[in-house]
Amino acid sequence: MYWVYILALASFWLPSYANPILKRSVNGPVITANFPDPAIIQVGSIYYAFATGNGVYNVQIATSPDFSTWTVLRKDALPTVGAWSNGANVWAHDVIQVGSQFVLYYAATTSDGSTHCIGAATSSSVEGPYSASAHTIACPKSQGGAIDPAGFSDNGALYVLYKIDGNSIGHGGNCNNGVSPIVSTPIMLQRMESTGVKPTSASPVQLITNGPADGPLVEAPSLVNVAGTYILFFSSNCYSGQYYDVSYATASSVAGPYTKASAPNAPLLQTGSENGVLYSPGGADVLVDGSRIVFHADLGTNANTRQMWTGAIKVSGTVVSI
Repeated sequence: MYWVYILALASFWLPSYANPILKRSVNGPVITANFPDPAIIQVGSIYYAFATGNGVYNVQIATSPDFSTWTVLRKDALPTVGAWSNGANVWAHDVIQVGSQFVLYYAATTSDGSTHCIGAATSSSVEGPYSASAHTIACPKSQGGAIDPAGFSDNGALYVLYKIDGNSIGHGGNCNNGVSPIVSTPIMLQRMESTGVKPTSASPVQLITNGPADGPLVEAPSLVNVAGTYILFFSSNCYSGQYYDVSYATASSVAGPYTKASAPNAPLLQTGSENGVLYSPGGADVLVDGSRIVFHADLGTNANTRQMWTGAIKVSGTVVSI
């Protein structure tokens, strides 16, 4: 009996490495409220995240001193949208710094309510309030409109990436684009003027589009340059289902051609990732140095509440891991 007692004590006090715990490579949810399509920027020592509107604010804001503890602010970064919009469905924002100014890109419904287009707004403060430009950056109505803008600076040249929202004019099924003929949902790259507010006269360039492995769409672009490799993060499949994911493509030039990563290197995040914790992860954004990522994942299996998660990124050549 004495030895049984000793053995019981020994098993109770075994060091943690004797019974290893599976480690997670992401952290979250760091924001438990609905905070979809998060975008990230670091200004000084503070991280700022911006998210799709919650029915109260057009653009939600959260801050963190350490990338772990986040506070959602009770303020709207974009109280008033541009004159081209009716103010409805303000989605998927991004913020970049251009000199002493900050530029916020956003998608919203056009004034006639027909589709989404993309606009810009500026502020001298990263938290805003931002003043919206009266004109759109991209508004391809005949192709389904445009959503998911993302700013990118490359050696002084400014760009905006966006998705042509082809599935909005699809033929039904999954995300309205699961029935043939499947409509293209390309990710486009538009060169911008030096202020970051107006597009140049150069035509936008297609970087990638949806293929058979992507389900009904590709969307939510985020572009970084790490040691000369351009890495385009994106989501594929439908946001409201279990197959939504985060993947990436790489190129040696900003305008491509881009090669989509494939298994086992992609998707980076999908339902069941992180020991089964994540459901429908997507809508990601990456810090400009390619070191950290923010994304949303569903609370349970319901896309009505998409919570923010964070993670660290490792890049080795053209291979990305989280």
